[in-house]
Amino acid sequence: MLGMLPAHPDTVRALGALVESSLRKASGIGPRNPKAANAAVGALTRLDGEPVLAELARLARRVTYKPVLRLIESVLEHRAETLGLSREEMEELAVPAYGLTEVGRMERKLGDVTAVVEVRGVKTVLIWSSSAGKVVKSVPVAVRRGHAEELKELKAAVKDVDKMLSAQSERLDRQFLAGRVWPYVGWRERFLDHPLVGTLARRLLWTVDGTAVGFADGELRTLSDDPVRDGGEVRLWHPVGCGPAEVVAWRDWLERHAIIQPFKQAHREVYLLTDAERATGTYSTRFAGHVLRQHQFHSLAAGRGWRNRLRLMVDDSAPPATRELPRWGLRAEYWIHGEAHAFGADTTDSGSFLRLSTDQVRFYPIDAPQNWAACFGGDYRMGPSGRAARVKPLPIADIPPLVLSEVLRDIDLFVGVASVGNDPTWQDGGPEGRYREYWASYGFGELSQSAETRRMLLERLVPRLAIADRCTVEGRFLHVTGSRRTYKIHLGSGNILMTPNDQYLCIVPKADPAAPQAGYLPFEGDRMTAVILSKAVLLADDASITDPAILSQL
Repeated sequence: MLGMLPAHPDTVRALGALVESSLRKASGIGPRNPKAANAAVGALTRLDGEPVLAELARLARRVTYKPVLRLIESVLEHRAETLGLSREEMEELAVPAYGLTEVGRMERKLGDVTAVVEVRGVKTVLIWSSSAGKVVKSVPVAVRRGHAEELKELKAAVKDVDKMLSAQSERLDRQFLAGRVWPYVGWRERFLDHPLVGTLARRLLWTVDGTAVGFADGELRTLSDDPVRDGGEVRLWHPVGCGPAEVVAWRDWLERHAIIQPFKQAHREVYLLTDAERATGTYSTRFAGHVLRQHQFHSLAAGRGWRNRLRLMVDDSAPPATRELPRWGLRAEYWIHGEAHAFGADTTDSGSFLRLSTDQVRFYPIDAPQNWAACFGGDYRMGPSGRAARVKPLPIADIPPLVLSEVLRDIDLFVGVASVGNDPTWQDGGPEGRYREYWASYGFGELSQSAETRRMLLERLVPRLAIADRCTVEGRFLHVTGSRRTYKIHLGSGNILMTPNDQYLCIVPKADPAAPQAGYLPFEGDRMTAVILSKAVLLADDASITDPAILSQL
């Protein structure tokens, strides 16, 4: 009924929230109420205006439940066709300002009190100041009593901006593979000078007519800080085509200007073709042989634009995790299988595997038949029955370097987050100790590309920390000297060994991703780096540790 009532500023907000809350998963059941989510999307389709398009676009990046996601996608495609725009152009034009009157800021007078909404990184804050200009910590009583509706709307705007910032950051992060090119004037309007998107775009690097630029001191500037005030074509800068010296120079530039990027760009991992992949010819095994938590992998894959089916411990088959790349005419596949010995111990009550084992990465033409394999393992074959016309995988050396790097980066993320090897509580190797060897090899073994990037970053950051005299980066570890012990924190898993005899120390980090970080990081989103730094700060002052679970191990 909301979609049929007169327009109200809370309507779009309420319907979007209903979609998300209806699709939250209940343990052992799945989404709580998909029908309510569908009804809310249907109500949104009966509304007009940019806020509606913006909310649908935001939901398209948050929703992973396929039936509802397909409905949202079809609505967006239809709206774009009706407007005579591409889907990307429509989404860019529809991002609301949410009342922000300049990039990342809005000021409003409520009687004698001034309210300021300000975007700081990926969070939005509401600041109050008295008529004398003094900042106050809580909402003034005069505002609560005399401006209740305006206060309610300001608080709602803060929440709206936070939600949209997250969605826009994800959208920008996906532009590397989209290969978008923007005319300079339109790009400035939609990105750099947009009140909301500008808070992200001004912290990224771009190329204007082939020249790399960043935003600092109110202007676009080159690496040598020369201003750039005009241009023709704009693209999002990626390190894959740059030499190491240029990448390091841009990292220095960002630090010099105290810019924290919304996601890894100058510090982005680059995955180049290896000799082993040249030898195999058509596939990569650099992320094979891992054991992943299935449901965590499934959520991560959906968030990065991959299609995947949960594996059940039944006589059934499924395609690999796939990501379609229309801009390149390619489809990437990550081959996975269910990993289990017994129903119940290795599955949920509904029969889905708790863990997966991983295999090859392959590339095919986007229209090639899909590969399928038994959920519990076995060879992949074309088509559900294995009888489709066989199409050979493409030579991995022929895959464009940008595509190869971004696809492998996704998979490195899946392994780095979902692997049982980075779980500090799995020292015993999990069920019946089956994964003890894998846990040890992953938790303390050779570094992945993302961990190598982390090592290079920590080599720059550690000397600036207050605990620098007690920390050194050596090989695969951050070494920390405390009063009780000396510790080695693995730069891939975050697992800890301590003297003597490399005794294992189990410290389980808090699950709150919004917890304050220990020290400056030049980008948002790398939780493992923040965890390693937090552990280093804790262990450098191990004489002050009071947690009995940690003290019992020291």
